Amino acid sequence: MGSFPHATGPWLEPLRQRIRTLIARLPPALAEFLMFGLKQAWACLFAAIMLALLILTHLVWADDWPVSRYDALFVAAIVVQIAFLAFKLESLDELKVIVLYHVSGTVMEIFKVRMGSWSYPEPAVFAILGVPLFSGFMYGSVGSFIARTMRIFDMRFTHYPPVWLTLVLAAAIYLNFFSHHFLPDLRYVLMAATVIVYARVSIYFTPDRLTLRMPLVIAALLTAIFLWLAENIGTVTGTWIYPSESGWQPVSLGKFGSWYLLIYVSFVLVTLVIRPVPPGARTKSSQR
Repeated sequence: MGSFPHATGPWLEPLRQRIRTLIARLPPALAEFLMFGLKQAWACLFAAIMLALLILTHLVWADDWPVSRYDALFVAAIVVQIAFLAFKLESLDELKVIVLYHVSGTVMEIFKVRMGSWSYPEPAVFAILGVPLFSGFMYGSVGSFIARTMRIFDMRFTHYPPVWLTLVLAAAIYLNFFSHHFLPDLRYVLMAATVIVYARVSIYFTPDRLTLRMPLVIAALLTAIFLWLAENIGTVTGTWIYPSESGWQPVSLGKFGSWYLLIYVSFVLVTLVIRPVPPGARTKSSQR
């Protein structure tokens, strides 16, 4: 039977064993469904904590408190990251992914804020050019989710394209987030390119006993939906605002396309640290 949580510290072993025992009593189809949900929740842990902090601070923070909300979020994110490493909830490889994404995300945030795409309405000491540093952790949580999902579900990939091609496509997507302010927006061309490049790629993943398959493009679409929903939490809590907003309103569906493209940038950043492997290949996590 698959483990839950996968490859974590020994202090969680009693909980793991208890969950295994309970799920083993269930019908196989239900066991697979529950294990999939539990492992997805475990993979989302860092992102879920960050979203919970956005909601909590929005509800309780007062303007006259000595520490700004954004700075408190930044410090809290660092504490959470340290705790993840200390309690072995995250590996050093996953931390490398978060750092990569934190840097690339912060650079894009600075540019987008300067261009007026969105803004952060509250003050912050830990900020660069109007961008609070906690925002990089919001991007980092996406990288954390992808890296943890690959490990927890022991993901394998068939027909994975050449690494150079994935890098070129990811770089083009990332640059388009900047260049479309001055040049024609190529997002639809790039969306088509993702389908062409990754059309044959299937993800094999194991929730419990069975190994299931999903096309990578479908996985990217589903992940983009959840990221779009998460972005609505950011706007409803007033953490960042769009210039078109007059009072809160749902984030435009156009942002869904942006998240879909950003998933590929995220995935390629993850693969710089955690290489995709085909079915049957042995990895560190599969040997545990």
